[in-house]
Amino acid sequence: MAVAPGSGDIRGELLTPAEVAALFRVDPKTVARWAKAGKLSSIRTLGGHRRFDRNEVMALLSGGPVSG
Repeated sequence: MAVAPGSGDIRGELLTPAEVAALFRVDPKTVARWAKAGKLSSIRTLGGHRRFDRNEVMALLSGGPVSG
């Protein structure tokens, strides 16, 4: 499901693997492995690309609890 910016989506802003990788200073393939291992939840776009919830990523980055 494509989400238009500013549409009020309850999931919040979605980040690409490259954006998440930049925040953690790791390779985007590492982010994909985390998602595959269940360490970070993701959704798939219609094109099959992974997207990550900004709030979950920021909570993980800050060491706080991750709420799904």
